[in-house]
Amino acid sequence: MKEYLKRILSCLRRVAIATVISGMAAGIAVAAPSDNLIVVPPTKLPASARQSGDAMLLHETTDGTTFLYIEQNQGSRLAILDVTDPAHIKDAGLVEVDAPGPFDFVDTFGSQAELIRFRRGQKNAVLDLHKARSPILDLTVSGSALADSQLTRDSQVQVVNIAISPELSRVVHLKGIREEITKYDTGTTFLRTDDGLFLIRRPAKEVEKMLRDMDHTN
Repeated sequence: MKEYLKRILSCLRRVAIATVISGMAAGIAVAAPSDNLIVVPPTKLPASARQSGDAMLLHETTDGTTFLYIEQNQGSRLAILDVTDPAHIKDAGLVEVDAPGPFDFVDTFGSQAELIRFRRGQKNAVLDLHKARSPILDLTVSGSALADSQLTRDSQVQVVNIAISPELSRVVHLKGIREEITKYDTGTTFLRTDDGLFLIRRPAKEVEKMLRDMDHTN
């Protein structure tokens, strides 16, 4: 019986993988000169991703949804994208925040908030992410509270504040790259550029994640 179930599961996996790969091929916008990377330009993403931004943040909620926040308009607005499925990036809203100017995301502040630092004056604040689709900027957090907090970034997310990593520079030639963030469970890299948001997808990693998720549900 176990062997029979294993064969059924293996067959289902092959069907699922074929479906995923078929969907990926249909959604390819620009093929990079590599079998392992797919480049998706801003024109293939929601409208809010086609505007240049000031900073980015990846945040995973307790239900497994991953949001990408793009700071825009000198810190006055956050564009929110649901990036849980790299093949189907969805618009999750635009939120106006009462920020006195552009800021940088510094580190996590607890499990559902992010420490930010304003570029003019170097003052700190906290972005409350308890309601991930409606974040609130808290300007009242004291310096002592920040000093006492445990600031640890999610190990599944890497922020690289350089133009572009060596791996991508060999296959992607984009100008005006300001920031790079990679989410490792899907291998997706988000590039903030002067022309908007670019995605670098890794189909092999996406299939690996799909198989892991299938294993967890069986």
